[in-house]
Amino acid sequence: MAKAYFAAGCFWGVEAAFRRIQGVTATAVGYMGGHKDHPTYQEVCTGRTGHAETVEVEFDPARVSYEALLEAFWDAHDPTQVNRQGPDVGTQYRSAVFAADEAQAQAATAAKEHLERHGTFGRPIATRIEPAPTFWLGEDYHQQYFEKRGLRSFGH
Repeated sequence: MAKAYFAAGCFWGVEAAFRRIQGVTATAVGYMGGHKDHPTYQEVCTGRTGHAETVEVEFDPARVSYEALLEAFWDAHDPTQVNRQGPDVGTQYRSAVFAADEAQAQAATAAKEHLERHGTFGRPIATRIEPAPTFWLGEDYHQQYFEKRGLRSFGH
């Protein structure tokens, strides 16, 4: 199995989107990219820890490619927004790909450049691509949030 890390706004919907993909074997929500060890949701929500709400995706590369996961990432949010997604505002909602290795960094960079060249989003892409720092697992009540409540997404 391999792991990939994506920040695309509120992690509840992003996690639900990745869980529907064949070849994804597990997901978890948590926090990456900040300066505090073991941050809590309440701390991250202040915007002072520097973390982004992030989804850890465990996948079988024989069944789904990293490039397919990148496509799902781009489709799951508006990567042109800076430090926000919809009504959620703050650095914790920024768009980022946290690359687990150099191959992921290269694939993410190539995908971003391709989308920008083709004007796919009509505005510059704000997504940051950076090496994966430590992934801090989020609280249990955030894991598979929609599934625990019998929902598919915000719209049910």
